Amino acid sequence: MQINFYKYQGTGNDFILLDNRQNEYAGLTNEQVQLMCDRHMGIGADGLMLLNTKDNYDFEMIYYNADGNKGTMCGNGGRCLVNFAAKIGIKKDHYLFSAVDGDHEAKIDAHNNVSLKINNVNQVKDHEGNYILNTGSPHYIKYVSNIKALDVFTEGSRIRNSKDFAAEGINVNFVEKLSGNEIFVCTFERGVEDETLSCGTGVTAAALVSAYNSKGYNRVDVRTKGGRLAVEFDKINDSVFENIWLTGPAEFVFHGTIQLTL
Repeated sequence: MQINFYKYQGTGNDFILLDNRQNEYAGLTNEQVQLMCDRHMGIGADGLMLLNTKDNYDFEMIYYNADGNKGTMCGNGGRCLVNFAAKIGIKKDHYLFSAVDGDHEAKIDAHNNVSLKINNVNQVKDHEGNYILNTGSPHYIKYVSNIKALDVFTEGSRIRNSKDFAAEGINVNFVEKLSGNEIFVCTFERGVEDETLSCGTGVTAAALVSAYNSKGYNRVDVRTKGGRLAVEFDKINDSVFENIWLTGPAEFVFHGTIQLTL
């Protein structure tokens, strides 16, 4: 079977996107997804997404991790899929789409930045002096100094595979506080089982934990190895956040075809 694919990236977090409005790719297996995401034997990506039709929505997002398994919410992936929707003719001022964790709103500005609304966060847990919260995917937040010298793969893999998290997995985010309301975030992603250049839901989780005002409207600017993002939100208290928006670039890379056996 010949598959027409599009490659997108959001601050270095890269994805294979398939237009599945005719349901022609519904039969993809986990092994085929894994092959396409393989950086040596396939196209290469951190994940793969299907854009499906769904009643009362602009589209439905189905996300697969690079290991071939269906994943939880992906913030940068969602932003890329919104830009892809516009490219294939679904042009809106305001988008509403469905994902595994529920409904999401999104919008594209004149500079091709995509803003994605993340579901409310109602709990931030302490874990041995670090933090755990869910922003559509589960995230572990650990503050560090001199983040650029950190071995993200080794330390992230150690935490992700520790006894507390080995069964279900968790994304591990290392955060360094910069000046003012700016932070630097590096992420080890489950499903990829490696460091990625950026992680949208991880950046969001880190920003919420790093909120520097006690209440009201807030914004945190985030640097990653793949680029810059911003997270805006209403902080209700230290564990409750609403009206959360993740904003940054989402860019087309290339389009091609690949032949697979279904």
